[in-house]
Amino acid sequence: METVNIHEAKTHLSRLIEKAAKGEPFIIAKAGKPMVKVVPIDQPAEAEQRRLGFMMGQIVVPDDFDRMGRDEIEDLFGA
Repeated sequence: METVNIHEAKTHLSRLIEKAAKGEPFIIAKAGKPMVKVVPIDQPAEAEQRRLGFMMGQIVVPDDFDRMGRDEIEDLFGA
């Protein structure tokens, strides 16, 4: 994520806002210390984004998953 200082943000505000509106958030810093994060209004907050289980019901893990390819692996490693 891009970090810009306040002076640069003032100078290039239009360009930075266009980038943020297209989904490229950025951080404005003062003396190197991050102060604010600029994100598009319609972007959900990070806490609202659900990643865990996002493919639930779309894939199936076979019951023998931990044993798949066991013979080939043992042959390769001489077990």
